[in-house]
Amino acid sequence: MELTMTASTIATVPDITFRSDMTVELVKHAASDADVIWAARVSTKGEQSLADVDADPERSAGLINFLMRDRHGTPFEHSSMTFYVSAPIFVFREFMRHRTFSYNEESGRYRKLEPVFYVPGADRDLVQTGKPGAYTFSRGTAQQHALVSETVRAACRESYAAYLTMLEAGVAREVARTVLPVGLYSSMYATCNARALMNFLSLRVNDENATFPSFPQREIEMVAEQMEALWAGLMPLTHAAFERNGRVCP
Repeated sequence: MELTMTASTIATVPDITFRSDMTVELVKHAASDADVIWAARVSTKGEQSLADVDADPERSAGLINFLMRDRHGTPFEHSSMTFYVSAPIFVFREFMRHRTFSYNEESGRYRKLEPVFYVPGADRDLVQTGKPGAYTFSRGTAQQHALVSETVRAACRESYAAYLTMLEAGVAREVARTVLPVGLYSSMYATCNARALMNFLSLRVNDENATFPSFPQREIEMVAEQMEALWAGLMPLTHAAFERNGRVCP
């Protein structure tokens, strides 16, 4: 039986949500500056370092800075943070280049995907010039921003209508999702330790004080900035040492 899509078979598209922001929440953590201290001191104190589990990190800020400065990285691995992230799929594909994180993402095979799509905000630079490795970006004209917004919205509405049409015809979710764009929002849990997070931030945040410049895509930087703010609240001395030493992962 041949199935063709006509005006009568196209599904009615529900209200579609367009967003230009990212959601990051700290779900759980076992992360503090004290974790760095007792992990480092086992090198010289052995089992006596257990007495430092509840040590005052403020009194050991110099140790944390020394470890960061001289790139003794393993003490920063004795921590754990789990973030909930809601962002477009193309952001997750960049995210998963960081293989020191653990991920679990929602599945389009097992659930109907909600119509939430990314559209660049008015402050998103649109025009790229230069060659690979030497790009510069500029804001773009009002006409270009209008074109992007209108085109993205129209394409997303059409693709989601096609998705619903296939679902209503009995097509499996894992097949129907093939028409959906990478601007669709997904959600995931991402778990990492402080060292892995510092590596991520060194690459995904453009900071003028960094020893090694980084040029991330703006959308993943929006996620990284929120993750950094949450981490800085958990491990303020470690974060300060990270910044003081040029944002270089130890």
